[in-house]
Amino acid sequence: MRAAQWQDYELIDTSGGERLERWGDVLLIRPDPQIIWETPKTDPRWKQAHARYRRSSTGGGAWEEWRRVPPMWRIHYGPLTLQLKTMGFKHTGVFPEQAVNWDFAMDKIRSAGRPVKVLNLFGYTGAATLACAAAGATVCHVDASRGMVSWARENAAASGLADKPVRWLVDDCMKFVQREQRRGSTYDAIIMDPPSYGRGPGGEVWKLEEQLYSLVTQCVPILSERPLFFLLNSYTTGLSPAVMEYLLGVLLKEPFGGRVSSGEIGLPVTASGLTLPCGSTAIWQE
Repeated sequence: MRAAQWQDYELIDTSGGERLERWGDVLLIRPDPQIIWETPKTDPRWKQAHARYRRSSTGGGAWEEWRRVPPMWRIHYGPLTLQLKTMGFKHTGVFPEQAVNWDFAMDKIRSAGRPVKVLNLFGYTGAATLACAAAGATVCHVDASRGMVSWARENAAASGLADKPVRWLVDDCMKFVQREQRRGSTYDAIIMDPPSYGRGPGGEVWKLEEQLYSLVTQCVPILSERPLFFLLNSYTTGLSPAVMEYLLGVLLKEPFGGRVSSGEIGLPVTASGLTLPCGSTAIWQE
């Protein structure tokens, strides 16, 4: 599944462990360990980049600027306006390959013909939340990082969606889901993009391989009687799309029927016409 509908983002070329990307008018070079090929860097924009993220041999890394990068700038995708900035650990605040999942969620919500309540766990800077809200859903956005939730709210305002019915919560996702069980809350759709490793606001340790099954299991009781979809995304090496598909199938098909699917999500590379895989998604849908 490739995110090929972008206008403000372009994966121009890939070579030598790096990707050359256009984010609006800003050209960035970022490392990607999957890029094991050494193809010629013939596009002149390799030498016109605003900045490159260089990894350190001792861990981490830093941005090296050749041309001024704005402290924050914006790109657009459909109804969404997303604010970007160069962050530590090479990120910008947007994962453009996720656009295929935003499109899926928007299409399902718009065609549901009924009110839809969505829970977005590990909501990050809010693109999936805003896609669902723009499509007409009521959304609950949960992330353990106060800074990410603030950024997501800024994206909502930038997108003209600040008045949509969205709850913005800084919380540990597992603890929140367990509290929702006790409250009897239900959702018609759940989206989750859990990190490989992380810490909750109270110092709770999250390890994906150890806790994913438990988290999805805890989510089943808070699904409504007729759920619309459950979308699980991962960037964890070793957790294949087929494993995630099996996980959703074994937990959701018996109580709800429906069907499951999975695949890699990726981005088209302008220079080669090929697709760079960027992550894995599994989906249960009614």
